[in-house]
Amino acid sequence: MADIARIDRPPRISKDAASLRPKPHLLDRAAIRETFRWSDARRQLAGMTNNGLNIGAEAADRHAHGTRADHPAIIWLGVDGARQVITYAELHRRSNRFANAITSLGLKRGDRLFLLAPRIPALYVAALGALKAGVVVSPLFSAFGPEPIATRMNLGGGRALLTTAALYARKVAPVHGQIATLEHVLLAGGAGDAPLPPGGHDLDALLSQAAEDFATVATRPDEMALLHFTSGTTGKPKGALHVHEAVVAHYATGLYALDLHPEDVFWCTADPGWVTGMSYGIVAPLVHGVTMIVDEAEFDPQRWYRILQDEQVTVWYTAPTAIRMLMKAGAEVASEFRFEQLRFIASVGEPLNPQAVWWGQDIFGLPIHDNWWQTETGGIMIANTVAQDIKPGSMGLPLPGIEAFVVQRRNGGVDVVEKPDTEGELALRAGWPSMFRGYLNDDERYRKCFVGDLYLTGDLVKCDADGYYWFVGRADDVIKSAGHLIGPFEVESALMEHPAVAEAGVIGKPDPVLGETVKAFVSLKPGFSESDELRRELLGHARKRLGPSVAPKEIDFARSLPRTRSGKIMRRLLKARELGLPEGDTSTLEADK
Repeated sequence: MADIARIDRPPRISKDAASLRPKPHLLDRAAIRETFRWSDARRQLAGMTNNGLNIGAEAADRHAHGTRADHPAIIWLGVDGARQVITYAELHRRSNRFANAITSLGLKRGDRLFLLAPRIPALYVAALGALKAGVVVSPLFSAFGPEPIATRMNLGGGRALLTTAALYARKVAPVHGQIATLEHVLLAGGAGDAPLPPGGHDLDALLSQAAEDFATVATRPDEMALLHFTSGTTGKPKGALHVHEAVVAHYATGLYALDLHPEDVFWCTADPGWVTGMSYGIVAPLVHGVTMIVDEAEFDPQRWYRILQDEQVTVWYTAPTAIRMLMKAGAEVASEFRFEQLRFIASVGEPLNPQAVWWGQDIFGLPIHDNWWQTETGGIMIANTVAQDIKPGSMGLPLPGIEAFVVQRRNGGVDVVEKPDTEGELALRAGWPSMFRGYLNDDERYRKCFVGDLYLTGDLVKCDADGYYWFVGRADDVIKSAGHLIGPFEVESALMEHPAVAEAGVIGKPDPVLGETVKAFVSLKPGFSESDELRRELLGHARKRLGPSVAPKEIDFARSLPRTRSGKIMRRLLKARELGLPEGDTSTLEADK
């Protein structure tokens, strides 16, 4: 696999801009991994008396005094063209006001605040203020319908909800009476002409009466801070419990995986309703004292390119779905803009196809660096970093403090695979600070995730001779055909090499002889039309690239593929619809546009 450093393509950045790039934090990876200790990373944070640690204080207060007090913490870009700059000193004051406001309502340490709002400043202030008050924060997608909201709030025992009047009317009012624990509804932007709902409060009015000084609750490192819900394949969503100590991993991974430096302008495009939007769209950049971009608007290629250019973004963290949508929009849209300040691009959500890595080099003069983690890990575990060679299509290398293994389950235990390029399940040695500490009200499911001190991720991978990990598929996505184990990602990547294919999703279909056969669903790029001739061409292309045993036997065209708002193609949903099976939890499904 060629490494990206040997690509002979002209860069889209000037030599002057390239010379100003800071020295990467993980330049000597081997030496840093050898000496790295989580306890050392924690000492880089402020901490509290009596061994306390609080995410909100580390993010909102750490840079609020001294030389960085007036440094921009958040640059907020509104849908209507508004632009608001919030300094670290102002973020400190605003989050204190919010902490005082909810405390005055009787919310106390351990209570749960749910967040249901678009990407507006109040959402970010509320998350940090609640954490400072010791209140557990649980983010929700603003695109959720009423039933998913009620389900999660009931499971999580939500005592308070921050939302807007418009979202309340559409999403919460129909199910308010079903949420037994809900006492307070905080309306950002006020109620407008409508009456306040039961337990409703005008947030602006509350904040205007709240003091700017607040004594942050000295939460324990192992005390619950965040409740992230993740879709289950069947039944109800799972609630992953995360603690205040997770901020140590957010700091370290911001340093080593995202290579954040003090003067960076950082843009994580993820919504805070997704774990990435909380861990890396709020906590990690603020802990590092960088300026972070928050865009209220939905995806628009020209708007995104303009933000990258006009806000002089230096580090950009986005998702494969967004990258594929930019690719689909065409290079001519990007050609109107320049990205001289941009020095690092990373992606997460699902594996990044090699074609997207090459596209990044063509458009930005930079490769796109894939990385891997889960809701359960709370932070980035394996990454292609700025200082190491990229192997396009790989997840990258384990970060400092992370011990990763390829294992195969056997007789209730596991065997560690030593031979390179051998397929098995990815396992991580427990002990990193952002590791989830349980599934809400489901201890048995949590225990089944571990064998001894190894966390079994459920992802099938291979590790090559250089230590790079390669995603094969979720254990329940892998296709078993005529004795072959076929990873859907490999087939999808091959199909995406064809110039007509924008996206591909692959499933296994039951077959009485082969066990399963491979079926693909593809969406096309503009300028290409569905036809039997194109279908035959794609089947032949895949057969030539992959061989007859691995290539799909069927291809269907689709206008778009079902995916979560975090960007993952929902292969299980494709399979359920193909076979007429129950669809399971679809509450995180992205709306069809």
